[in-house]
Amino acid sequence: MRILKAQPEDLGVILALQYRAYRSEARLLGNDRIPPLMQTLKEVEKEFREGIILKAVDEAGVIIGSVRAREEGDTLYIGKLMVLPEKQGRGIGTQLLVAIEKSCPKPRYELFTSNISIKNLKLYEGLGYKRFKEEQVTPNLNFVYMEKVMKTPA
Repeated sequence: MRILKAQPEDLGVILALQYRAYRSEARLLGNDRIPPLMQTLKEVEKEFREGIILKAVDEAGVIIGSVRAREEGDTLYIGKLMVLPEKQGRGIGTQLLVAIEKSCPKPRYELFTSNISIKNLKLYEGLGYKRFKEEQVTPNLNFVYMEKVMKTPA
């Protein structure tokens, strides 16, 4: 597996991957109208122009995972970390998250996930992210905001 910077011609495939990968999250939340499942290609193209999108490709060159980020000041905001459902649990998400951090070194990284996504929370905590805010979205759903602050040399 290789992790590369996505190209404009990859965006349709990445959006299709997003729809597949986020179906399980939608089932977990009991809502098939979550933003990742409603996003359009035009919106992904805008994210591509304004930030960075990485892709994970297998030996055959098939896109099996992706992650996005955008810079704002001293923070890199990371989102849409996704892996094909049949390829999950093999460390691809971890490698993508590490790669996006390395591609754009910042003093602070931020992401969010739902309080119901226990696997995501464990992944992020295992990579050094700490919870700093929780926001209620619906009576049964909270967004958990997490950050990783890099140590500055003394």
